[in-house]
Amino acid sequence: MKLLNELISTDYGLMSLVVILIIIIMAGYFTTLFMGKIGKSSAEQAKKSAETAAASKQ
Repeated sequence: MKLLNELISTDYGLMSLVVILIIIIMAGYFTTLFMGKIGKSSAEQAKKSAETAAASKQ
């Protein structure tokens, strides 16, 4: 309980809490950003391979 009290009531505890929260928010942001780019890239790659397959059949 003393640790939780120090985390909330002291300046170094509050700064630690802010840093922890910022890191968690950044992890969520970068995860969604990278997953979106991966999905977009794989969709473009599938489209290119479909176009290449259609061109090779002609």
